[in-house]
Amino acid sequence: MKKKHVIIIYSLGLICLLGSCSSGNRFKIDTSKNRVEVKIHRFDKDLLSIDTTNMAAGIDSLYARYPDFLPVYTNEILDTTSSDTATVKHLFHEFLTDTLFSKVNQKEREIYSNVSDIEKKVSDAYTYIHYYFPRVKLPEIYFFVSGFNRSIMMNDKFIGMGTDLYLGSNYPLYKDYTYQYMIPNMKRECVATDLVSATLFRMFVMNSSEYRLLDNMLFRGKVMYLLSVFMPNEKPENLMGYSPEQWKWCKKNERQIWAYVIDQKHLFSTDIQLIRKYMNDAPFTAPVSQDSPGRLGTWLGWQIVESYMNKNPKISLTDLMNENNYQKMLENSGFKP
Repeated sequence: MKKKHVIIIYSLGLICLLGSCSSGNRFKIDTSKNRVEVKIHRFDKDLLSIDTTNMAAGIDSLYARYPDFLPVYTNEILDTTSSDTATVKHLFHEFLTDTLFSKVNQKEREIYSNVSDIEKKVSDAYTYIHYYFPRVKLPEIYFFVSGFNRSIMMNDKFIGMGTDLYLGSNYPLYKDYTYQYMIPNMKRECVATDLVSATLFRMFVMNSSEYRLLDNMLFRGKVMYLLSVFMPNEKPENLMGYSPEQWKWCKKNERQIWAYVIDQKHLFSTDIQLIRKYMNDAPFTAPVSQDSPGRLGTWLGWQIVESYMNKNPKISLTDLMNENNYQKMLENSGFKP
């Protein structure tokens, strides 16, 4: 097993912003009706239950139970495309008997012995998604352990969550394997929001011929708006993956942030490096301030989309996601921090 730095896909960050309570009320539904019940496939438990003295039978059982997921796992996590079962079994044996990750995997089994609370939260959100976007085929969900390799794996059939990267922000080994600014969101409380966020980024792809900072901001802002609607009981700072202090900083400095983006003529920039500094996960948003949290572009985008939807109450969620004229959205948002 290769020991790599954590790869957080926050599509996702893979990713745990603004949203007033009113944003959810407008689209609120009764999630007990026409409910989508999510049952998480526990590949993690089945893998960790293998008898390492009889690897052949254990791996054969995994192939039988997870014919679609296991080949992706071996490719992405074990870093092999080999069809040689002996090679695959050897790699699994190395991982399961590794001194360090044996302890990590035991901790994962303890923290995720029961996931019914996570299934309920995701089921509520998926019920919302199915209600508003009934043609979307919702993915199967798998939990896996990765040796601190991957937090999210996605394809057109499933979303996999590497739960060994959600053992708690105080888990001591994280400081040696990932960046400090990522650790606060590496906790069980972020699993459901990260799963739903990954689902939404899987459903929607940005459609923009210009690829300006504005386009990136409002696309991600649209997805964050959906996330706030579909998980109305979550605090907005938790959806954004901000601490209460980071959230307060953004709210306090909202006017100055927006003025800076406008004054520096960043809003319509197509500079990829600049866009990444605003949008990607980082200790802070470098163009703005070292006191800021990362991903201020997404935060601002959510603010603007919130304003846009509040000012245009007849716009549906489908209309919102189909609108790709981002300059028009900005102009019709009435956004004035």
